[in-house]
Amino acid sequence: MPVTLNMNMAMPSWFDIVGLSPDSQEDEPGIKQAAENVKALIEQEVKNGIPSHRIILGGFSQGGALSLYTALTTQQKLAGVTALSCWLPLRASFPQGPISGVNRDISILQCHGDCDPLVPLMFGSLTVEKLKTLVNPANVTFKTYEGMMHSSCQQEMMDIKQFIDKLLPPVD
Repeated sequence: MPVTLNMNMAMPSWFDIVGLSPDSQEDEPGIKQAAENVKALIEQEVKNGIPSHRIILGGFSQGGALSLYTALTTQQKLAGVTALSCWLPLRASFPQGPISGVNRDISILQCHGDCDPLVPLMFGSLTVEKLKTLVNPANVTFKTYEGMMHSSCQQEMMDIKQFIDKLLPPVD
């Protein structure tokens, strides 16, 4: 899809991105439609026999942003979210206090590099502050990685594995 920030050139994208500042205009219809697409995937997995409470959403950058937004707006109880180098889209649309949905106690692992030039660490910090007002703050973990840019690192991957192993123990 064409992305405004990318000089309207097409690129893989969940929704349009207009700018990279906390006060940039956001593609609300695009974000909401992308979240509905993910919710449809969750519904399909549930129909296939996967209990929703054993589903973890996750993504990097825009995918992480969409994972957070979807988890906070779905009616399906989810196990958790891994949100990497991202932000909470439509942040101002959320309440000032805890959300009333089924995922008030969801576990969230948010990871961010301290040298990210595309999605600055400040976005991650603002996001974690907001998340701790929306869900049980004891279930929100924010990890930063020294020297990491808009990418991933071995320690981050190990932290994600540990998070998943904790949330989704084997079933007999």
